[in-house]
Amino acid sequence: MPKVYIRTYGCQMNERDSEQVARMFTEAGYTVTSNENDAAVILINTCSVRDQAEQKALGKMNNMMHQGRARENVVYGFMGCMAQSRGDQLFKVLPRLDVVVGTQKYHRVLEYVDAILQRRLEARMDDPSHSLRGANVCDIAEEEGSQNTICDHLAKPREAAVFVSIMQGCNMRCSFCIVPDTRGKERSRPIRDIIAEVRHLADHGVKEVTLLGQIVNLYGRNEFARIDGKSPFVQLLEAVHEVTGIERIRFTSPHPIGYRDDLITAFTYLPKLCPHIHFPLQSGSDRILREMRRPYHSARFIEICEKMQAARPGLAITTDLIVGFPGESEEDFRATLDIVERLQFDNAFVFRYSKRHNTPAADMPGQLGEATKEHRNQRLLEVVNRIAIAKNAALVGTRQQVLCEGPSKTNAARLTGRTPHNKIVIFDGDPARCVGQLLDIQIEESGGFSLFGSLGSNGVR
Repeated sequence: MPKVYIRTYGCQMNERDSEQVARMFTEAGYTVTSNENDAAVILINTCSVRDQAEQKALGKMNNMMHQGRARENVVYGFMGCMAQSRGDQLFKVLPRLDVVVGTQKYHRVLEYVDAILQRRLEARMDDPSHSLRGANVCDIAEEEGSQNTICDHLAKPREAAVFVSIMQGCNMRCSFCIVPDTRGKERSRPIRDIIAEVRHLADHGVKEVTLLGQIVNLYGRNEFARIDGKSPFVQLLEAVHEVTGIERIRFTSPHPIGYRDDLITAFTYLPKLCPHIHFPLQSGSDRILREMRRPYHSARFIEICEKMQAARPGLAITTDLIVGFPGESEEDFRATLDIVERLQFDNAFVFRYSKRHNTPAADMPGQLGEATKEHRNQRLLEVVNRIAIAKNAALVGTRQQVLCEGPSKTNAARLTGRTPHNKIVIFDGDPARCVGQLLDIQIEESGGFSLFGSLGSNGVR
């Protein structure tokens, strides 16, 4: 059977969607390859959050289409958010493109690719000189129940930590964000289906799950009732907590609007919830938050963080920050710096504002120049990095529980894993004994953003 190459850009949700597409091809007899030059099918799962992500995907696809010898038989396809937002316009940009499939149609990719390959095979049998380029496919239509089509994750051998999609879409309409257009309206999977998937994962050795949603803590608010004062999301957390074999639970990304007391309290009685949250702030300026259509004040964000830290002492908080939003003044920017200093985030993803097509912010007055955005980006990164490096350095000399995920990406001779606080740890060990296991690691050195340690004789739990 043919080989398929899948390249993914963007968030964890895209990674999760790509995994499911890969599984569909594997179950149909295809071989998933990491070598694009071997592939009969090349798919790129795309991101539209920033223009840079779109340009990377377009550039990568263009290079693969034209490198080396002509490969007329290869099926080329875009999936995901850029596919959803640009649709059949992509065929004009890249005429050799065959398939464009949106965010609600991942489950149809195999069907479309199979049909193209079969059509080309039949055409060549009838006429060997027949051109293999033919009719293309664009499917970006909405599909009812699409939140239930990306499920039943197939754990890889000895895979320790996986993502589980619990919902799709977003109703928030932040002025800078294209996600509601690319992912559709907010809709959630039933708890029973999610728990069945998590049990399956646990039965195959998975120890950690990360629950995924565009605004994950608003899970089920339109479909399911509160019970005993608990939101559907907290009900789901409790149900996942009861699954035997699951030892760690994470979720990403929550929104302040859905961070109620029941979720904060859950951290006091659900020990499997990891002591780490990724909690996007975006800006420390209330004026900019209003322009962003983020329905909270900076004081509310600080209040939630401080309540969370009281509920789970030692909680690590990471965040997202945008610099250079239209109209952002030096005073607005300094308000962001002040909150970063006050809350001492363990780390942050810092982004320069990027115009997104058909978003209100793209047409706002006061668009800032790239030089200003880059300058603020570097100033903020200096503060974020200083705090993150100091926090990691403070862990030298401690013992940390690490879930070993496999070989390090930067040094395949060493292993890597994460602490409950989501700190990356690099260490030496026997892969056969360590991968997929919870280990006690002595932290001996901090490399700034990664920790280095050693495994004692009794390190495997």
